[in-house]
Amino acid sequence: MMLQNNSGTIQPMSELTVTILMPCLNEAETLAFCVRQAVAALRDNNVSGEVLVADNGSTDGSQQIAVAEGARVVPVAIRGYGAALIAGIEDARGKYVLMADADASYDFGHLPRFLAKLEEGNDLVMGNRFSGEIKPGAMPPLHRYLGNPVLSFIGRLFFGVPVRDFHCGIRAMRRDAIRSLNLKTTGMEFASEMVVRSSLSGLRIAEVPTTLSPDGRSRPPHLRTWRDGWRHLRFLLLFSPRWLFFYPGVITFFVGLLISLWLIAGPRTVGHWTFDVDTLTYALGLVLIGAHISVFAVSAKVFGTKEGFLRPNPQFERVFQYINLEVGLLFGCALLLVGLATLGYAISIWHAADFGNLSAQRMLRLTLPSATCLMLGIEAIFGSFFLSLLGMNRR
Repeated sequence: MMLQNNSGTIQPMSELTVTILMPCLNEAETLAFCVRQAVAALRDNNVSGEVLVADNGSTDGSQQIAVAEGARVVPVAIRGYGAALIAGIEDARGKYVLMADADASYDFGHLPRFLAKLEEGNDLVMGNRFSGEIKPGAMPPLHRYLGNPVLSFIGRLFFGVPVRDFHCGIRAMRRDAIRSLNLKTTGMEFASEMVVRSSLSGLRIAEVPTTLSPDGRSRPPHLRTWRDGWRHLRFLLLFSPRWLFFYPGVITFFVGLLISLWLIAGPRTVGHWTFDVDTLTYALGLVLIGAHISVFAVSAKVFGTKEGFLRPNPQFERVFQYINLEVGLLFGCALLLVGLATLGYAISIWHAADFGNLSAQRMLRLTLPSATCLMLGIEAIFGSFFLSLLGMNRR
């Protein structure tokens, strides 16, 4: 199949440079403007390409408007921002894809700056509104000063992504590279998934300044601040077991352990405050909680690596050369023995008192650690079996 480019040269469709992709759901007010601007960007920069509208079931005639203005339309039955873009990327005919909303908030005339970065070898090029321009009224203060900066910071912290505007709606990509990620999310969190999965897969990511203008529609935007903000944050947490499970688990475990060791010999007084077995009870509870969360962390890492949505970590894999099922079972059995030995010692003290009344504070300093060791031993044994099952085909 052949297509005529903007310079009048007939080219095979496979040689298209770029597809300008717009997700669409009832965008009749602004769609014609956006398509014209995109067509002009291709023509003025002598770039062979197409304009593709991924329509999510519009009922306001958006499909007819897109075709009349020179765009191609692909219908997408599954509702959602991510679903529309996934289908559009799959159907695109260009080597590169530039995506942006069809609400007149982004300037398709910025196409050359994105293409230049892609030609340098980058796989994903993000727009950055903060290093470019945010026109008055274009972004609510809550998004500008809290939502975007916080979520972008979390993305950089969790994944080391060199992006300062994590949720910019205009971005360009190598189509084959993005398709290889097998992106799944159908909602607004698709924006986060694309960046996170690109980073985890080792794709090259860059940014260019861009401009955000006020939404050209008279109706409210599809974006819902708190709902979609939570969906983005939830996605970032789920894809980072270290921050969701490992760091909280390790910190909780060692805080509880240190407090427990401090109190195990007897009550402690700090100023007017005296800490005794009540505090010891909660401290040992922190030890148990921390251990449990840490098991979740390792399980999530093994599962995520095995399923392909987390990058393999050679250091993590090396740990399993030394800490395997047998080591976990031995460690669990050792904890059980410590717990049983402590329990036996406590019973012997009770026996020496002819099974009568004993000091509650004294006995709790034996029975609480004993119970904790027993529970940790069981956790270690069955956790080892579960991790071994998860990682059965790891190698």
